[in-house]
Amino acid sequence: MEDVVKLAAAALAAALCAVVVKQHAREVGVALALAAGALLLGAALEAASDAVALVDELGELAGLSPAVLAPLLKTVGIAILTRLTAELCRDAGEGGIAAAVEVAGAAVALAAALPLLRAVVSTVTGLL
Repeated sequence: MEDVVKLAAAALAAALCAVVVKQHAREVGVALALAAGALLLGAALEAASDAVALVDELGELAGLSPAVLAPLLKTVGIAILTRLTAELCRDAGEGGIAAAVEVAGAAVALAAALPLLRAVVSTVTGLL
């Protein structure tokens, strides 16, 4: 909980700074927002490593192979990165590029999830 409060405070401070800077130099404000986003994403990745470790542990306890869990984690990572990239593009005034990023992200996420789909189909056909 304490980490979330720190991240939220840092995000709000960066957002306020970016708003003030954008009034005078839009490009610098976008760069500031990008830098703040990168720092916050780095902090979030540290917190996510604990969640990934827990998912791996639960997968071992459930008898699931890492080949089944890896596509799930990859797809979540792709979704988060796609969302952040699209929002940064929108913030820079490039809505068309943001839409293209979202479509590309969906296609890449689908491709990353294919091994999981294959495993499910294989399991179902094995039961029949």
